Amino acid sequence: VQLQASGGGLVQAGGSLRLSCAASGRTFHNDAIGWFRQAPGKEREFVAAISWSGGSTYYTDSVKGRFTISRDNAKNTVTLQMNSLKAEDTAVYYCVAEGVLTRDPEHVAYWGKGTQVTVSS
Repeated sequence: VQLQASGGGLVQAGGSLRLSCAASGRTFHNDAIGWFRQAPGKEREFVAAISWSGGSTYYTDSVKGRFTISRDNAKNTVTLQMNSLKAEDTAVYYCVAEGVLTRDPEHVAYWGKGTQVTVSS
């Protein structure tokens, strides 16, 4: 199983980035899929998740209204659109699957390698 994230980079505060995650090796059509992040010196934290149908989305409070998660089951991909980025959004972002709705990294089964997002203030 592989979760390949892409789209990270350097952006100024107030800017936007779009992260994508492509899943291969198995399908996740019956699983919620989402994103965690880890800032320097901090523990991994839940960012966003989307149900298998795409009908339900979940966000940590600090990104509500700024980030939007979506998925395309036909392509086995999930996307995180990040707008109005802040310096505190700087972190390595991980695409994850299975257990993501627990919001506890200890219960997440699959992790991608991560992509760096740096927001300059």
